[in-house]
Amino acid sequence: MSEIIRAEGLEFSYHKHDDSLALSNINISINRGEFLAILGHNGSGKSTLAKHFNALLLPSAGAVWVNGLCTSEEANHRSIRQSAGMVFQNPDNQIIAATVEEDVAFGPENLGIPSAQIKERVAEALSLTGMTSFRHHAPHLLSGGQKQRLAIAGVIAMRPQCLILDEPTAMIDPRGRQEVLDTVRRLNREEGITVIYISHFMEEAIAADRVLILNRGSAIMDGRPREIFQCVEELRDVGLDVPPVAELVWQLRLAGVDIKPDIMSVDELVEALCY
Repeated sequence: MSEIIRAEGLEFSYHKHDDSLALSNINISINRGEFLAILGHNGSGKSTLAKHFNALLLPSAGAVWVNGLCTSEEANHRSIRQSAGMVFQNPDNQIIAATVEEDVAFGPENLGIPSAQIKERVAEALSLTGMTSFRHHAPHLLSGGQKQRLAIAGVIAMRPQCLILDEPTAMIDPRGRQEVLDTVRRLNREEGITVIYISHFMEEAIAADRVLILNRGSAIMDGRPREIFQCVEELRDVGLDVPPVAELVWQLRLAGVDIKPDIMSVDELVEALCY
């Protein structure tokens, strides 16, 4: 499996003459089609790292490559941002048109795509995000989850190979969170789009292929969810919880119950306890 994003020795400071680093010695390779969740407490560097993956921020030291293109070279930025599309925490910051359909068309229009292809892309993006029935609606009348799905559709219409989502469910209710997560899972599994998912909701990371934990700008854990969420005490030490089922499994094992440590779902737990 080939890589789509690679960072080597990545360091970043928001102030040139400040010794404090927002990111310190980040080394990571992200494969095409992978679903990577990046977790960490507030201020850990999650959003800062995400912005390096489509050249919104540039390294103070080290380097980042997207599709083989170095982000530090300005001539590569347009191609990089077409390859790696970004969805931010507040969808209202990305919605600009009077109707859902027009908003999704905005990106392809700016790329100079012919009108016939734009119509195809808009229809496809709305279908993939479950927003077709809202195509003539005014965005301000949508729910939080629908607005975030619209923001995702706007990025998808530009045909990115990688979708970067920076805490996309932080401002919406549980139902909207599930809508967004289901949409992202489907785009990853069925369309093969690489997903980089920044979150502070630990349970959302269960859907990922891989989890990266950041603390004070450094990558301190990198592995599959089943591996990472067994490390309850280590995660607590850096201010993070684990998904509720993983917490319960940990407590049961402390109490002497003989069950596997990598159980991640209620169904798996029921099966382990009852059979």
